[in-house]
Amino acid sequence: MIRFDNVTVRENGHMILDRMSLEIAEHDKAVLCGKSGSGKTSIMNTVMGAYVPDEGTVYFKGEPVTEHTIRQLRQAVSYIGQEPVLGAEKVRDAIMLPFTFKMHKGRAPDSRAVLELLDKLHLNHQILNKETAVISGGEKQRIAIARELLLQKNVFILDEVTSALDPESKTAVIEFFQNSACTIISASHDPLWMKICTKFLLIEQGRLIRVTDNPEGYSL
Repeated sequence: MIRFDNVTVRENGHMILDRMSLEIAEHDKAVLCGKSGSGKTSIMNTVMGAYVPDEGTVYFKGEPVTEHTIRQLRQAVSYIGQEPVLGAEKVRDAIMLPFTFKMHKGRAPDSRAVLELLDKLHLNHQILNKETAVISGGEKQRIAIARELLLQKNVFILDEVTSALDPESKTAVIEFFQNSACTIISASHDPLWMKICTKFLLIEQGRLIRVTDNPEGYSL
């Protein structure tokens, strides 16, 4: 589904990805493992088109990602970071914001679908009436997840998505993704998150060192 073919990325003359080749298949739940600064976030940013490879090619569903095809990828792939931007003053408006855009017109979910998803993510229905400025970081992460799921996206790039969650909320998010058919590329140091992952990619100094289905020793 997502493939890097000998991808090199430089930023301000500094190499941040070095001849990176990797593949994430459909339904993989992959986690990028490595120390801070190893290149995990750079990989995710390159998938989303924030970095353009100096050498090599990124593929999505078998097609090269270019300036002409990046929009198609972004419509299918969701990126959620540690501090997601919700883009509206009220939580209800933040959830519905994407459906005000032309590309999603006519696809707005009904209130029942929204409430059912809030339940699955252990969010009280009253949060819809709150201001986004006053909700917690963990609530923002779960609202961002809910919004992308309502857009019917099934490929997720998740950067430490459980980092701000309390134990109960973390369990809800982990169980949701464990039981879903989503394809996931994640960066996490969370042992509980790693338990649901099926592919582990060890990254060091912008290079892919090893790929395994065993997380032992990878919780860096």
